Amino acid sequence: MAPPAPPAQWHRVLTLLADIGLLIGTRAVWTSAAGHRPAVAAVISLCYASILACGVLALVVRRARSLARVDGCVLVTGVTLTLCAWIMLHNGSDEALLTTQAARELAAGHPVYGQPWPWLFGHGVALTPTVTGGYDLTYGYPPLAPLLAVPLLWLGHGGTPATAVSTGALIAGTVALWRMLPAPWRSAATLVCLGFGMLPSYGRLGYPAIVALALLVPVVVRWTRTGVGGRLGTAGWARAACLGLACAAQQLPWFLAPFLLAGIYAVRRGELGWRAAALVVARFAGVAAVGWLLVNAYFVMSEPGRWLTGIALPLTQGAVLHGQGVVGVSLYLTDGSDRIEWYSRASLLLFAGLLALFVLFVRRLGPAATVLPWCAFYLATRSQDGYYLLMTPLWLAAAVTAPASAFAGAWQPRPGLWPGPRRRAARIAATVLLLVPAPAAAAVAATGTPPLRMRVTAARHLTAATVSRLALQVTNTGDAALSPHFTLTTGQGMDPYWRVVRGPRTLPAHGTARYELRPPAGRFTLPRPGIRIRLRAFTASPQTLSSTDVQGAVRGKAD
Repeated sequence: MAPPAPPAQWHRVLTLLADIGLLIGTRAVWTSAAGHRPAVAAVISLCYASILACGVLALVVRRARSLARVDGCVLVTGVTLTLCAWIMLHNGSDEALLTTQAARELAAGHPVYGQPWPWLFGHGVALTPTVTGGYDLTYGYPPLAPLLAVPLLWLGHGGTPATAVSTGALIAGTVALWRMLPAPWRSAATLVCLGFGMLPSYGRLGYPAIVALALLVPVVVRWTRTGVGGRLGTAGWARAACLGLACAAQQLPWFLAPFLLAGIYAVRRGELGWRAAALVVARFAGVAAVGWLLVNAYFVMSEPGRWLTGIALPLTQGAVLHGQGVVGVSLYLTDGSDRIEWYSRASLLLFAGLLALFVLFVRRLGPAATVLPWCAFYLATRSQDGYYLLMTPLWLAAAVTAPASAFAGAWQPRPGLWPGPRRRAARIAATVLLLVPAPAAAAVAATGTPPLRMRVTAARHLTAATVSRLALQVTNTGDAALSPHFTLTTGQGMDPYWRVVRGPRTLPAHGTARYELRPPAGRFTLPRPGIRIRLRAFTASPQTLSSTDVQGAVRGKAD
């Protein structure tokens, strides 16, 4: 009898990479635990031993079954390290605090949406400033995460219940992805979900998107098999239910759903024809809608207006520019723009263009269905990298289980309209026509001019390193009256708004006025020399940003 074939070398390397990925960030957790929770530090030390042993075994075991057991050991080690990190840091971020407070209000029978909770913020908890000069202090996500957090309210104050939900969801999603992938690829799930330190940190921050991610894992794995033969079957019904629940946890799945539905229709139409494909998609979407509605039913009945406004809040709140996308041009490379709203239009145009291209060229773009939706956020006013990396496990799931071969027979609109060279020219023209409007709109936003010209005329100092008042001369160079809201920033992100002590609320077109500003905490601590200090002014109608460097003007001696 021939001996079993040894595992492929790429499988060994993948297991080794997953094992190495667990080392990222582990030392910081161990350092924290060693001084406060020795038992946790001891467990982490055992995890180090496991990482070393798995590294050796990944390279020396002779059978694929043995290497599969090593993959399982790497997964268990990653889960253990994730739990240790949660034990050491579980208070969460602003999203965790909002989710936990929503759970408390729900348990008490109080309204959840449209209720400001200002006491949750400050003291290191981030605020989300809006162009209206205020802050988003309410819960702005679908209700599944608070519902899951209600049974965990006994865990304590702060955001601990929400971080327990999101960390638990991450672990469950990781295990599900690990189990659903073919055996040689399973360590990739451990690497993407628990390695690198990325997603576990979002779990400890209490992001509801982690709950949505975990629910999307069974949706995306082998998603092209949905409705094979015209029947959803148990797997199809489960995928649809999970999609509905994911959409009830956070808004990001809303952007993925159209791509999945369009892809399912194209693949099934190539197999069954348009009528049967349409019925499959209708049943799938109907089951997803029922799952979504079941989670939201209580809120639809008890607070319909506030609920609708709340779940749409991330799209309508008018939060200030933030992120690593094209908005950086107006934030850091220029002094602002009087056409900020065009960033949102560019994002919508790119999303619509990519969806149309996906439908037109699904045989080529089908494998990228789980990546394309997030490209639109690169042009949005809120383009932070979390929108991309939070869903990266889905990229892996689709790459392994929905390859290009799954789309070889998919239907594409009128594929034989132009023969030969004309077909190629038509495809290029369609691509250009659908994609050019988005960067054009982004260019309109980025090339706008700041409508306010600002100059610091005086600065009052409590000490040489703190500022207590700023006097400004502000000129409105635009043709519309503006109501500015001022802040000073020293890096990425936005600091709290300064209070206007003197100065008009609204500055007329082409008018000039003097303003006196006071820091929200009574004093503003100056950074070390060489750090850029930017005076920024946002307006809501129209949405504009004006900025100027003031590091030289605000430094001086104490009064």
